[in-house]
Amino acid sequence: MEYILIFISAIFVNNIILSQFLGICPFLGVSKKIDTSLGMSAAVAFVMTLATIVTWLIQTYVLNPFSLGYLQTIAFILVIAALVQMVEIILKKVSPALYQALGIFLPLITTNCAVLGVAILVIQKDFSLVQSVVYAFSTAIGFGVALTVFAGMREQMELSDIPKGMRGTAITLVSAGLLSLAFMGFSGVDGGLKILFGLD
Repeated sequence: MEYILIFISAIFVNNIILSQFLGICPFLGVSKKIDTSLGMSAAVAFVMTLATIVTWLIQTYVLNPFSLGYLQTIAFILVIAALVQMVEIILKKVSPALYQALGIFLPLITTNCAVLGVAILVIQKDFSLVQSVVYAFSTAIGFGVALTVFAGMREQMELSDIPKGMRGTAITLVSAGLLSLAFMGFSGVDGGLKILFGLD
């Protein structure tokens, strides 16, 4: 039940974009089309999950035993950068169309603070390896849900008659704020589940 709680909480209650405001750059940049959003979500999910596993192992078996905790951020950034390069090479071979669609935002996964944030959060929360993997994958799903829903909203807005002063960035930011408010409706769910399953 603990894993279900982590899963639901990471997707809806503590959504990495809409609650913790990490990963805003791809959220605003890649959310113009649903197809691109789904591709970006899949790439982020792969990188985030794999990066969390590798960084957890590095923290547990290298940094902690040798008292090198101060190198955490640098080590984690290097791991994430290497994984993004790997994803970029694979995408270029497997799906050139998606590679072209993602454009500049694929290398930006390297600087996507959501990936680094999750890698650091699992260490701060003192999660086990399995908990870390569940949390990372759930967070990536939450990232994908927010990105895809927002892309759908933006595609719909293209067909709407928006007042001239609100077009472009203005309506995008207002819509993002409204989506964030909608996700705030889930804020009591994790507390209710804890009581329901007797985890409190």
